[in-house]
Amino acid sequence: MPDVDILLKPREAALALNVSYPTLKQWILAGTITTVKTPGGHHRIPQSALTPLLPSQPTPARKSSRERFRNVSGRNQLVGTITNVKISGLLAQITLNIADQLITSIITADAAREMQLRKGQTAAALIKSTEVMIVRV
Repeated sequence: MPDVDILLKPREAALALNVSYPTLKQWILAGTITTVKTPGGHHRIPQSALTPLLPSQPTPARKSSRERFRNVSGRNQLVGTITNVKISGLLAQITLNIADQLITSIITADAAREMQLRKGQTAAALIKSTEVMIVRV
C-alpha cells in the first residue's frame, strides 16, 4: 500500500512549525510552502511540505512559571485554569481559577477565538491597573 501524505489545515501546520497562523498564511500566499486546494478553495498543507521548514534543533523545553513571561512588560501575572468561556457578539467573558479564586476578564470575541481559549486550558491573567488581559499558556 503506498504511503499517503497527511493533509493539515493551516492552523495545524502553523502549530507544527511553531509559527503564527498569519505567518503561515503569508508563506502560502508567497508560495514558500506547497499547498493543495480543496474543492471549496481551502488550503491544505501536505505533512511532507513541513519537513524542510522544521527547525534543525528540537524546541527547548517549556520554561517554568514566570520565566516564560519575561518578554511581557506586565508584572502582575496570575496563572490558572480556564473554567468558563462565554462568547457573545463582539465580547468574550473568560473566567480563570487561580488557587481556588475566580478572576473574570472581558476580552474581544476575536481574541478569544484566535487564542482558541477552551475550558480546562492553562492561561494567565496579566493585570495592569484596572485591566485584566488573558494569555494562553
